[in-house]
Amino acid sequence: MSGGTTVAVILAATAGLAGSVQAVVMGRLGDRIGSLEALFFATLLSVVLAGALVLVVRRSLAGVGEGFGAPVWMWAGGVLGVFIVFTITYATPKLGATATIGLLIAGQLVMGALIDRLGLFGVEQIGLSWPRVLGIVLLATGAALSLVKTAA
Repeated sequence: MSGGTTVAVILAATAGLAGSVQAVVMGRLGDRIGSLEALFFATLLSVVLAGALVLVVRRSLAGVGEGFGAPVWMWAGGVLGVFIVFTITYATPKLGATATIGLLIAGQLVMGALIDRLGLFGVEQIGLSWPRVLGIVLLATGAALSLVKTAA
């Protein structure tokens, strides 16, 4: 693996760990102040932190405005981010962290395979090999099994 690929793998794995913590923390915050209020608070905090990061690294917010000139379909990242954060905030207290994250990851894997297979959004087309299909089936099965609650 190249240096950039290694960094990408480490970041992706770390984001996976962070996502699980985020689901639980957001669920608790949603229980405390309301799911929509928690979504708004988290999004506001994200805007402040992202703005500070851009200012520190780029020393300007000038490039941010270019997002408004991008094709509207590219804005989906922000819209979907709000949907994802709301969903984990609402679902985690009801389903538990394991089931919520399992379903989220299973859905991501299915959609990721479809995006790769069809080359959607301009990504390189990658075929569906049997190991990929098996991985999707196993993960989907694990996500479904994680919905079964057992007595402690």
